[in-house]
Amino acid sequence: MTDVLRVLEAGLLTTIQDVGRPQAVASGVPPGGAMDRFAHSAANLIVGNDRTAATLECTMRGPRLVVEQPCVVAVTGGDFDPRVNGEAAPMWTGVTLAPGDELALGRRRNGARAYIAVAGGIVADRWLGSMSTSLMTGRGGMHGRALVEGDVIAAGAPVDAPARSLAADLQPRYEDHTLYVIDGPHIAMLSEESRAAVFDSAFTVSHDSNRMGYRLDGPALETRGDEVLSFGLVAGSLQVPSGGRPILLMADHQTAGGYPVVANVISASMSVAAQLAPGDELRFAETSIDAALAMRAAQRAALEFLTT
Repeated sequence: MTDVLRVLEAGLLTTIQDVGRPQAVASGVPPGGAMDRFAHSAANLIVGNDRTAATLECTMRGPRLVVEQPCVVAVTGGDFDPRVNGEAAPMWTGVTLAPGDELALGRRRNGARAYIAVAGGIVADRWLGSMSTSLMTGRGGMHGRALVEGDVIAAGAPVDAPARSLAADLQPRYEDHTLYVIDGPHIAMLSEESRAAVFDSAFTVSHDSNRMGYRLDGPALETRGDEVLSFGLVAGSLQVPSGGRPILLMADHQTAGGYPVVANVISASMSVAAQLAPGDELRFAETSIDAALAMRAAQRAALEFLTT
């Protein structure tokens, strides 16, 4: 383990994330982990890491970092105008840095989250098998909190593998805010008018949103029928509480709940969902399970391109 980066400015919300704690969900622990799993995985693979290694997740405005030891990094996800020593740096490709170099991410130009991977994988506090930062419990990552000025980021020993790049045509289309969904378990509880509203109307991510979930502004949805007993939840669930204002669950979602789930965003669309910021508009589009599986397979093939 080697100290590779030192934080000069922390950005708005920069945390250490990996693929989370899915094995702990049965114990009531939110899964957590990177919001944009595709960008997180791609960043790791570009620098020769396993896709499950920890990265830095930067939200809305990125950090300014100085290099302590030679390293290879990759920046993926939303475009935060990455720069090395003041010069524009490429995204979705490996970049070699020398001691004293400065890597800076600024305000978002598109997307809401950028990811920084370091060859060897970031090493941080581990809790319940994961280095992901759990802000609610204050565990994992950098002592359970967001990065602050003066923090030093360590990485493991890099593997002997060339840095790679991900071609533009294999990168997610973050500018298309269409989220594809399949029917949720309680779709029949929606009134006919509300079901039409889900797919015919635009919704806006409210400012009352975070890594747990997005509250959506738009037409109020009406559900009918008996009260729903609490049941297990997954990221991408579209809940409709009693007020009719839908909630899209994200990485830090609660593990169980009793609001009707009328739709589920497919896994291939969750990267786009992760890049939405408060004020962004989105639309839902119905798709089939077969089409959802095909879209997921296409994303996997894009990542496999980085391993060949």
